[in-house]
Amino acid sequence: MEEYISDKSLYVGNKNNSMINPKMIGRVLGVLLFIELGMFLLCAGISVVYGESDYKYFLYTCIINAIVGGLLLLYGKGAENKMNRRDGYCVVTLSWVFFTVFGMLPFYFSGSIDTITNAFFETMSGFTTTGATILDDIESLSHGMLFWRSLTQWIGGLGIVFFTIAILPIFTSGGVQLFSAESTGVTHDRTHPKINVMAKWLWTIYLILTVTETILLIFGGMSLFDAVCQSFATTATGGYSTKQNSISYWNSPFIEYVVAIFMILSGMNFSLFLLCLKGKVTRLFKDEELRWFLGSVGIITFLITLALVFQNHYDWELAFRKSLFQVATVHTSCGFATDDYNLWPSFTWLLLFIAMLSGGCTGSTSGGLKDMRLLIIARSIRNEFKHLLHPNALLPVRVNKQTVSPSIVTTVLLFFAFYLIITLVGWTMLLFLGVGFAESISTVISSIGNVGPGLGACGPAYSWNSLPDAAKWTLSFLMLIGRLELFSVLLLFYPGFWKNR
Repeated sequence: MEEYISDKSLYVGNKNNSMINPKMIGRVLGVLLFIELGMFLLCAGISVVYGESDYKYFLYTCIINAIVGGLLLLYGKGAENKMNRRDGYCVVTLSWVFFTVFGMLPFYFSGSIDTITNAFFETMSGFTTTGATILDDIESLSHGMLFWRSLTQWIGGLGIVFFTIAILPIFTSGGVQLFSAESTGVTHDRTHPKINVMAKWLWTIYLILTVTETILLIFGGMSLFDAVCQSFATTATGGYSTKQNSISYWNSPFIEYVVAIFMILSGMNFSLFLLCLKGKVTRLFKDEELRWFLGSVGIITFLITLALVFQNHYDWELAFRKSLFQVATVHTSCGFATDDYNLWPSFTWLLLFIAMLSGGCTGSTSGGLKDMRLLIIARSIRNEFKHLLHPNALLPVRVNKQTVSPSIVTTVLLFFAFYLIITLVGWTMLLFLGVGFAESISTVISSIGNVGPGLGACGPAYSWNSLPDAAKWTLSFLMLIGRLELFSVLLLFYPGFWKNR
């Protein structure tokens, strides 16, 4: 069960490494800003290729990135080449905030997005692969801006820092801490003892999925530019489209099926793909979390298909295609749309909410609670019933025929409780800000689960632009803590984190 039980080095702190190393943090953040600068240059090149003047706004941002990044590198000069767990949490949280702050500048400078609040929201939604948008005319953006919007999701899919670990050797001393702080899921899969080697393998799989989908979408009638951007958003389970009507713009069953299949593939544990490449294909079929995930997608799709046929009078193929696509997009937290589920029977909304909360598999690009957590909770509940009948029995929780340690079970239960508490607090805050009942609960669940669409006026047929600015900042924060699994960000607000002990 090596892909589910974490290396103890990820969790056991060193009492001699408790102090924050600000110079090392500054140095790493400086390097990351230069990585983002390279992304801006790529987008500027896209604008030049299409003969658009927006390239200059990316260059302006490059200058700002270079200045700030250079200052951080100077500050970090001579830093001790060590990174402890606290440094890792600081770097990961600050890198996502920095990338968002600088990433919103091209949108704001160009006037593509008119306010700082909206620009920050759109960029945070991109990097966290939430996919919620404030744009009401997406097609008015230049190719460079559209590409940047999609690229934020693709980079954020597997993680900003994880991307850097894969392409640069600078994190050899602190890669484990960074991987621990940024990775999502119940545990942090270690399919290779060296973090940078594992990062390269996972990013290779990510790239293969992206390229394969791009080719299929071109075959289905998309332009190269649109195919690349949709593939970025699909494999990242982000949902940003180059069209206001999302995937429904192409009105193509072939494209809808391709995107739905790749959303489901991207919601699976990438470590399983890596095991398949190593010849261990049987592990794919034996994985209990994957069976739970695919079973959930299948059951919910079947029930919604029946509802659409008998209540909305869709024909069988159309009902199956629309339900499969929408279940895939919310279950994997992608956020694409081909139909307005606000017009579906209200019974289906509950099913979509369940899928939204569940999310995809551990080690995938999807958000939500993760199916491994739900599987462990279900096994714990079953054991409790057994324990009532057999009080003296030892009943360990097992997944894939391996025992899950009591500490992981406890962590899963605490995470689930904390997830619900934060959802309740966020819902209350949005109601206080004047957001409607259905809109507030759905946008909170959507944001913390990095899903995208909500209900009512924030449904798939609408943008979130009508929300108050305070609500957008609140939801942006929920997107960030949801993407980094709650504790990684909120730990920085715990006073004990900053005490040297």
